[in-house]
Amino acid sequence: MPADDAPHEAGPWVPRGSTAQPPFELMVTPERAGWQYAGLRVLDLPIGGRATFTTGDEEMLVLPLTGSCDVTCDDERVTLTGRASVFARISDFAYVPRAATVTVRAPNGGRFALPCARASRTLPFRYGAAEDVAIELRGAGQASRQVNSICMPPGFDADRLIVCEVLTPGGNWSSYPPHKHDEQRPGEARLEEIYYFEVAAAPTGTPGVGYQRVYGPIEVCAEVRSGDAVLVPYGWHGPTMAAPGYDLYHLNVMAGPGQRRWLACDDPAHAWVRASWTGRAVDPRLPLTSATPRRPGRGDPAW
Repeated sequence: MPADDAPHEAGPWVPRGSTAQPPFELMVTPERAGWQYAGLRVLDLPIGGRATFTTGDEEMLVLPLTGSCDVTCDDERVTLTGRASVFARISDFAYVPRAATVTVRAPNGGRFALPCARASRTLPFRYGAAEDVAIELRGAGQASRQVNSICMPPGFDADRLIVCEVLTPGGNWSSYPPHKHDEQRPGEARLEEIYYFEVAAAPTGTPGVGYQRVYGPIEVCAEVRSGDAVLVPYGWHGPTMAAPGYDLYHLNVMAGPGQRRWLACDDPAHAWVRASWTGRAVDPRLPLTSATPRRPGRGDPAW
């Protein structure tokens, strides 16, 4: 646990809109979180909207949640095809370096996640293709989930930033067994982490809900809805629970002071669960998404 255990300015649970700073509907900086490296903004643009900002000392991704956009970084530009929703497909994305001026333009509007991390190296602006994102199916049975390695070592280079997407079918648990990564030691890396959520809607359009647990030095058991976030500075976290009938998406943003590796240790009280998966099938509903778009379904807005 870090020496500075002062309360976090944004609080561990960050409801949608509670940290809004237009045009960002969510704004979590290291200062607001009470830590040093990881951050996240969510940019909400109307039809024809654009936003220009500087990255300062942060490296960043532009990752469409809904919609498509053009991303201009200084004198270079890429076009992101994007997606109808996080449940429709894996999206392409752009990596933006520190000390850059960025403009995101969305002719048809959209919402865009901007995960970021304080960085020392200045790497090139570049495009990340959806087809290059590795998909991993983890767990078994009701602990089955899909992990999309958006900006993960060694597949995609960054200075400190680690980003992945996790999709959990309704009724399943992710981030299980509970685990932590708050110490720099063999088999574990010190990583600050942000969980950002989107939840599929009911067939009637009623918004869905999920749940997130964090325990140890801090205690959180939060009902989460689309647009909410949970901060994990230290301690055990998990499970991430998808309520029956509601598929759950969460974006993990991680960064820390050591070597860029995602190393975690399970809570010893629950580590035995992994062995119980041997010989059990992964949930047949997975994978929920791929790089190939599918027709809009439950929880998807019209394209």
